[in-house]
Amino acid sequence: MIGEQLVRRLTAIFAADVAGYSRLTSVDEEGTHVRLKEHLRVLIDPKVAAHRGHIVKNTGDGLLAEFNSVVDAMRCAVDVQRGMAERNSDVPPNNRIEFRIGINVGDIIEDNGDIFGDGVNVAARLEAIAEPGGICVSDDAHRQLRDKLDIVFDDAGEQNLKNIGRPIRVFRVRDRGAAASQRPTLALPDKPSIAVLPFTNMSGDPEQDYFADGMVEEIITALSHFRQLFVIARNSSFTYKGRAVDVKQIGRELGVRYVLEGSVRKAANRVRITGQLVDTSTGAHLWAERFDGGLSDIFDLQDQVTESVVGAIAPAVEKAEIERAKRKPTESLDAYALYLRGLARFYQFGNRQANAEALRLFNSAIEFDPDFASAYGRAASCHVFAKSHGWFSGTANEIAEVTRLAQRAVELGKDDATALAASGHALAYVVRDLEVGAALVDRALVLNSNLAVAWNWGGWAKNWLGGPEPAIERFARAMRLSPLDPFVPGMRAGTAHAHFFLGRYDEAASWTAMALQDNPDFQPGLRIAAASNAMAGRPEQAHKAMARLRQLNPALRVSTLKDVLGPYRRAEDLSRYEEGLRQAGLPE
Repeated sequence: MIGEQLVRRLTAIFAADVAGYSRLTSVDEEGTHVRLKEHLRVLIDPKVAAHRGHIVKNTGDGLLAEFNSVVDAMRCAVDVQRGMAERNSDVPPNNRIEFRIGINVGDIIEDNGDIFGDGVNVAARLEAIAEPGGICVSDDAHRQLRDKLDIVFDDAGEQNLKNIGRPIRVFRVRDRGAAASQRPTLALPDKPSIAVLPFTNMSGDPEQDYFADGMVEEIITALSHFRQLFVIARNSSFTYKGRAVDVKQIGRELGVRYVLEGSVRKAANRVRITGQLVDTSTGAHLWAERFDGGLSDIFDLQDQVTESVVGAIAPAVEKAEIERAKRKPTESLDAYALYLRGLARFYQFGNRQANAEALRLFNSAIEFDPDFASAYGRAASCHVFAKSHGWFSGTANEIAEVTRLAQRAVELGKDDATALAASGHALAYVVRDLEVGAALVDRALVLNSNLAVAWNWGGWAKNWLGGPEPAIERFARAMRLSPLDPFVPGMRAGTAHAHFFLGRYDEAASWTAMALQDNPDFQPGLRIAAASNAMAGRPEQAHKAMARLRQLNPALRVSTLKDVLGPYRRAEDLSRYEEGLRQAGLPE
């Protein structure tokens, strides 16, 4: 009977909310509310109506709408984001109201004027992972939108969305007609600075993307070893993959003078790498070269690209330093191919299945070459990633395996900064051998001062060791080397922790607001938000953060915090953290 009374239909679902709404209201509650109502009245409500949509309900800081056509829903979303960009043009970045939008096509249940069901839930989760001012769509919506509008879809891969039982393939939308991003312009460093963009895969086989991306990662790693250069991290430069962005804009957003772009063609046993070095201040090409060789020459080809770049932007570099930057990670091309495939899966952040597949591929690479240091280090990082996402049970056997991988990476990779940093972080965070792990991260930074991830991990190590001031410096260095990194929320949360331990609770709360802006369910950010707001005398904000944290982790208690937090050495730091969370409402 109940089933017969339900009305089901297929529709396009449009979910939107304000990015960082809690931070905005904590600064100016009434003003934010008034401005949001004005945006809804003047821009969003009319746009939904103009595109033949229907607003189902407002959700406090957002709305849920439906459309008969997903094309109409997308046109509305693009118009809304363009309109908000115009309305925000004169507003300081920290004060802007920016919407995130998710679009899905699915079967819904209609009941008493509201809509329910999996189709609605997916749209809401897509909205939650969209960038401020951005749009995310499901694979189902993408299939119906493809080639119908003047927009570009960036494939973000399969994502495990909260409370959705299956991975959803997600596409991020880029509007060709929209104004350039309003990201702040970064000042140039006091040395030659460069970003290496993802190279185009010219092999005619999309499956070879992993190979082209791997070539770029190796070139970035080689360049980053030169102390005379400032090299943007891979995680930031790869945010431009598949996007037609002017190099001058990239120079402003990343704060670099030079950009290296190019292509890779792999056919049978031959490889061709082309490269163009561009001055971002003028858009002029400094050189364009082609590097050809057999597959067995791949490491020599990478070295040739590196030498050409260094010779063009830092000609005073000594030949001896160039020689030191060269390294052949493995003698086995089979192991190397597996390693590159593993990297491609490893960088699908937040995807449990991809992380497990990356670990399998790194272990397979080790089977082909038991002396492959980088593969051991990356395998250890897979376990770190699993622990940070709650996928790691922490049995004695698992801890022993992480210890084995990390120690083997250190034995084999004494001059491999990435292997040392990954191993050090794994030993500190998973094995809780903090002093040894921190020392390895420090050694990696001596070898490679451009390694953003090591600055980030080093910042957490300093927090755990009781050094909040140097931790702040390290997180700042990491964010400058990788300003668009998906792990920036973690760097901001680390900075918040450091201010908290220094007793600067207002500054800590401000950093937590920024950490939660893009991901309001980021648990390390919610923990420090609850504690810092409580200690700053803002119980309402503290209790709100704690309520969300307990929804995400109902089993969390003061007595179980040590299992969740890092290996803090100073008892007073842990006691202060516990007290802040206790005041925020965490039960004993």
